[in-house]
Amino acid sequence: MARENSHNTRFVSLIVSVATLGGFLFGFDSGVINGTVDGLQTAFDSTSIGTGFNVASMLLGCAIGAFIAGRLSDVIGRRAVLLIAAVLFLLSAWGSGVATDATTFVIARILGGLAVGAASVIAPAYISEVAPAERRGRLSSIQQVMIIVGLTAAFLSNYFLAEFAGGSQAEFWGGYAAWRWMFWAELVPAALFLILLFFIPESPRYLVAKGRDNEAQATLSRLLGEESAGAKLAEIKASLAGDHQPRLSDLVSSATGKVRTIVWVGIGLATFQQLVGINIVFYYGAVLWQAVGFTENDALKINVLSGALSIGAVFFAIALIDRIGRKPLLFAGSLLMTAGLAVVALSFATGSLVDGELVLSDGAGLAALIAANVYVVAFNFSWGPVMWVMLGEMFPNQIRGSGLAVSGFAQWTANFLIIMSFPWLLTNVGLPVTYGFYAAAALISAWFVAKLVKETAGRELEAMTG
Repeated sequence: MARENSHNTRFVSLIVSVATLGGFLFGFDSGVINGTVDGLQTAFDSTSIGTGFNVASMLLGCAIGAFIAGRLSDVIGRRAVLLIAAVLFLLSAWGSGVATDATTFVIARILGGLAVGAASVIAPAYISEVAPAERRGRLSSIQQVMIIVGLTAAFLSNYFLAEFAGGSQAEFWGGYAAWRWMFWAELVPAALFLILLFFIPESPRYLVAKGRDNEAQATLSRLLGEESAGAKLAEIKASLAGDHQPRLSDLVSSATGKVRTIVWVGIGLATFQQLVGINIVFYYGAVLWQAVGFTENDALKINVLSGALSIGAVFFAIALIDRIGRKPLLFAGSLLMTAGLAVVALSFATGSLVDGELVLSDGAGLAALIAANVYVVAFNFSWGPVMWVMLGEMFPNQIRGSGLAVSGFAQWTANFLIIMSFPWLLTNVGLPVTYGFYAAAALISAWFVAKLVKETAGRELEAMTG
């Protein structure tokens, strides 16, 4: 039995390792834009609104990708959707680097967005469907670790490429500017992801939904052992409606004729994760810190520091998520983010404009830097990993794909609006008001968690209701 359990653990670890490469690419593709903004502005001669759209264009693809992937995974399978995402990551990385005009660049980024959107919802759902209930939170949280590792890898890659070339717009190799190589660096992990996906199985819960019980039994035996596989197969079958395959209309309760409460909670979790403004730090970190007096080189170093702190914070979440649960982490994170964002807003409010640029005193600049990193740490031990864990596990089997579709669409739509609006807000409203809004959203998210979110730790997926 000990040998069988060891084999099962290794098999689960292999699946999680491969699936979370999607998280790495999610993070890398999201973070790589951070160091290329100046190069894009110069190459495409774009305005602040144009730059905002070039940066945020990927998010349009993310919203569409998340929605399509959730439903598509019910039709062709979780692993099949991840394979499509891997191909799209490759196409986007190459296309973004070779683009000679804004239109080509936007198309390439939208393809990357489709991949990111798909990976963001399917990878954690896939992991939750193969992981034992007692370890599901920890294993699903590795997705967030890999997202942050991907972000940090992008920040490091951007930093070293800019350092060696002498700036993001300087020529690096082969006659191409460094910012183009920042995108091409993603080709290596994307190719690795595509290859390794052929070595992991399809989700057993998808196989049961498709009536492929023998394949599901074989996979469950490798995951749980021969003795437990049969019982789990029966549980999965009992949790699925016998009269039809999963469909989008299942989100509406047949008893009330209204959208299920659990769907609204999923949409709320997905939306609040973005309204707190975290991706402003990830997407515009270099621009943000340059706006308050740091050099481009120092701003890129700060990005690396934030990435390293984020990884540490996610490991903190991994240690606690199955012990104290999801809800306490979300609530504590909301309160700490509120405090950090409020200090950032107040610090920026003390600044003065010099030649059209905001300049902070040394004390205010240090306070803003510390508070911003407190905020990043708070997000990454709470809403960063926990939201994705909950979306992957909170929906009943019958509506998991559809629930992920609408929640993922809401998450990426909110992300797009936040990212698209930031350059305009920076120019026309100012950083204090902008960060004040994010602080208010963080405070409201604490109320949302306390009143509406239900704990899912330790519960089998077949026990989820809504």
